[in-house]
Amino acid sequence: MTDHLTDTDIARILTSVKTIAVVGWSPRPDRPSHGVARFLAARGYRVIPVNPGQAGSLSPWGEPVRATLAEVGPVDMVDVFRRSAEAGAVADEAVALGARVIWMQLGVEDEAAAARARAAGAEVAMNRCPAIEIPRLGL
Repeated sequence: MTDHLTDTDIARILTSVKTIAVVGWSPRPDRPSHGVARFLAARGYRVIPVNPGQAGSLSPWGEPVRATLAEVGPVDMVDVFRRSAEAGAVADEAVALGARVIWMQLGVEDEAAAARARAAGAEVAMNRCPAIEIPRLGL
């Protein structure tokens, strides 16, 4: 499976989005979702963590943790840190909320969900990490 995005596409996405919801964020600093969210926040993105078990607490960068994606409101991009089997439901909800980019993290792929999201007008990255792509592309 592949997302068919070129480096130009990735650069355009990462330089145009401003608000990113991270679904599956962990408060544990040793977890990839925590490190990526912190990296993105440090790069100037508004990063909204989503984790029902941590809802109401504050992220280290001061953003309140939301229980669900629906509570986040409009975002440009949804970064999915969930198993591939759960990614489709997250992608569908993200599209319904108007997210224009669905970003599935390393190891997360759902071709059917990606096709649905693309058909609805969203762009989809799969099996990629923005914290890898940003430095790789010199953004």
